[in-house]
Amino acid sequence: MTTISHAVVGYFYLLLTIRVLRRRPGAQMTPLEFVLIFLIGGVIILTTVGNDRSEVNSICAVMTIGLAHRLVSWTKQRYPTFGLIVDGTPLLLLERGESRREVMDAMGLKQDDVMAAARMQGLKTLERVEYAVLERNGSISIIAAR
Repeated sequence: MTTISHAVVGYFYLLLTIRVLRRRPGAQMTPLEFVLIFLIGGVIILTTVGNDRSEVNSICAVMTIGLAHRLVSWTKQRYPTFGLIVDGTPLLLLERGESRREVMDAMGLKQDDVMAAARMQGLKTLERVEYAVLERNGSISIIAAR
Protein backbone atom coordinates (compact mmCIF):
# COMPACT_ATOMS: atom_id res chain seq x y z
CA MET A 1 0.00 0.00 0.00
CA THR A 2 2.92 2.33 0.69
CA THR A 3 4.15 1.98 -2.90
CA ILE A 4 0.73 2.97 -4.23
CA SER A 5 0.48 6.04 -2.00
CA HIS A 6 4.04 7.10 -2.97
CA ALA A 7 3.19 6.65 -6.66
CA VAL A 8 0.03 8.76 -6.33
CA VAL A 9 1.81 11.51 -4.40
CA GLY A 10 4.70 11.41 -6.91
CA TYR A 11 2.26 11.71 -9.79
CA PHE A 12 0.74 14.86 -8.33
CA TYR A 13 4.21 16.36 -7.61
CA LEU A 14 5.16 15.72 -11.22
CA LEU A 15 1.89 17.17 -12.51
CA LEU A 16 2.21 20.27 -10.34
CA THR A 17 5.86 20.78 -11.30
CA ILE A 18 5.12 20.52 -15.02
CA ARG A 19 2.24 23.03 -14.66
CA VAL A 20 4.47 25.49 -12.78
CA LEU A 21 7.23 25.22 -15.40
CA ARG A 22 4.89 26.41 -18.19
CA ARG A 23 4.01 24.99 -21.55
CA ARG A 24 5.66 25.62 -24.88
CA PRO A 25 3.53 26.71 -27.82
CA GLY A 26 2.55 23.94 -30.20
CA ALA A 27 3.46 21.21 -27.70
CA GLN A 28 7.03 21.20 -29.01
CA MET A 29 9.58 19.94 -26.55
CA THR A 30 13.26 20.72 -26.66
CA PRO A 31 15.90 18.15 -25.69
CA LEU A 32 16.33 20.08 -22.42
CA GLU A 33 12.66 19.56 -21.59
CA PHE A 34 12.89 15.83 -22.37
CA VAL A 35 15.78 15.60 -19.91
CA LEU A 36 13.69 17.44 -17.33
CA ILE A 37 10.72 15.09 -17.68
CA PHE A 38 12.84 11.94 -17.51
CA LEU A 39 14.90 13.20 -14.58
CA ILE A 40 11.83 14.13 -12.53
CA GLY A 41 10.22 10.81 -13.40
CA GLY A 42 13.36 9.00 -12.29
CA VAL A 43 13.41 10.82 -8.96
CA ILE A 44 9.78 9.92 -8.32
CA ILE A 45 10.39 6.29 -9.28
CA LEU A 46 13.23 6.09 -6.74
CA THR A 47 10.92 7.12 -3.91
CA THR A 48 8.18 4.84 -5.18
CA VAL A 49 10.10 1.59 -5.60
CA GLY A 50 13.57 2.33 -4.23
CA ASN A 51 14.99 2.00 -0.75
CA ASP A 52 14.46 5.69 0.09
CA ARG A 53 10.75 6.03 0.88
CA SER A 54 10.99 9.64 2.05
CA GLU A 55 8.44 11.97 0.46
CA VAL A 56 10.41 14.96 1.76
CA ASN A 57 13.47 13.84 -0.22
CA SER A 58 11.30 13.40 -3.29
CA ILE A 59 9.76 16.86 -2.93
CA CYS A 60 13.19 18.45 -2.43
CA ALA A 61 14.64 16.68 -5.45
CA VAL A 62 11.72 17.58 -7.73
CA MET A 63 11.74 21.20 -6.54
CA THR A 64 15.50 21.42 -7.10
CA ILE A 65 15.14 20.06 -10.65
CA GLY A 66 12.26 22.45 -11.34
CA LEU A 67 14.17 25.44 -10.02
CA ALA A 68 17.26 24.46 -12.04
CA HIS A 69 15.09 24.27 -15.14
CA ARG A 70 13.61 27.71 -14.44
CA LEU A 71 17.13 29.10 -13.96
CA VAL A 72 18.27 27.64 -17.28
CA SER A 73 15.14 29.01 -19.01
CA TRP A 74 15.69 32.47 -17.51
CA THR A 75 19.37 32.40 -18.50
CA LYS A 76 18.44 31.43 -22.08
CA GLN A 77 16.09 34.42 -22.30
CA ARG A 78 18.57 36.84 -20.77
CA TYR A 79 21.62 35.59 -22.69
CA PRO A 80 20.73 34.35 -26.20
CA THR A 81 24.19 32.85 -26.69
CA PHE A 82 23.52 30.52 -23.76
CA GLY A 83 20.27 29.51 -25.48
CA LEU A 84 22.20 28.62 -28.63
CA ILE A 85 24.50 26.39 -26.60
CA VAL A 86 21.67 24.65 -24.73
CA ASP A 87 19.08 24.36 -27.52
CA GLY A 88 21.24 24.54 -30.64
CA THR A 89 20.42 26.41 -33.83
CA PRO A 90 18.23 25.60 -36.82
CA LEU A 91 20.20 23.95 -39.64
CA LEU A 92 19.59 24.29 -43.38
CA LEU A 93 19.22 20.82 -44.94
CA LEU A 94 18.07 21.77 -48.41
CA GLU A 95 18.50 25.02 -50.26
CA ARG A 96 16.75 25.69 -53.58
CA GLY A 97 16.35 21.99 -54.25
CA GLU A 98 20.01 21.18 -53.48
CA SER A 99 20.79 18.93 -50.52
CA ARG A 100 23.44 20.04 -48.07
CA ARG A 101 24.97 16.59 -47.62
CA GLU A 102 27.52 17.58 -44.97
CA VAL A 103 24.78 18.89 -42.66
CA MET A 104 22.49 15.93 -43.32
CA ASP A 105 25.31 13.44 -42.73
CA ALA A 106 26.37 15.19 -39.51
CA MET A 107 22.78 15.02 -38.21
CA GLY A 108 22.25 11.42 -39.31
CA LEU A 109 19.48 12.33 -41.76
CA LYS A 110 18.75 10.96 -45.20
CA GLN A 111 17.05 12.58 -48.14
CA ASP A 112 14.09 10.30 -47.40
CA ASP A 113 13.60 12.12 -44.07
CA VAL A 114 13.33 15.45 -45.88
CA MET A 115 11.01 13.90 -48.47
CA ALA A 116 8.76 12.57 -45.69
CA ALA A 117 8.48 16.10 -44.25
CA ALA A 118 7.77 17.46 -47.76
CA ARG A 119 4.98 14.90 -48.26
CA MET A 120 3.42 16.07 -44.99
CA GLN A 121 3.13 19.49 -46.66
CA GLY A 122 1.60 17.98 -49.81
CA LEU A 123 4.74 18.23 -51.96
CA LYS A 124 5.50 15.27 -54.22
CA THR A 125 9.11 16.01 -55.18
CA LEU A 126 12.10 17.72 -53.58
CA GLU A 127 12.32 20.05 -56.60
CA ARG A 128 9.24 21.79 -55.20
CA VAL A 129 11.07 22.46 -51.91
CA GLU A 130 12.79 25.83 -51.65
CA TYR A 131 14.24 25.23 -48.17
CA ALA A 132 14.22 22.43 -45.62
CA VAL A 133 15.27 23.38 -42.11
CA LEU A 134 16.08 21.08 -39.20
CA GLU A 135 14.54 22.97 -36.28
CA ARG A 136 15.88 23.11 -32.74
CA ASN A 137 13.23 20.67 -31.53
CA GLY A 138 14.22 18.07 -34.16
CA SER A 139 11.35 18.61 -36.59
CA ILE A 140 11.95 19.44 -40.26
CA SER A 141 10.27 22.58 -41.61
CA ILE A 142 9.59 22.79 -45.33
CA ILE A 143 9.31 26.02 -47.30
CA ALA A 144 7.80 25.33 -50.72
CA ALA A 145 9.08 26.93 -53.90
CA ARG A 146 6.69 29.35 -55.57
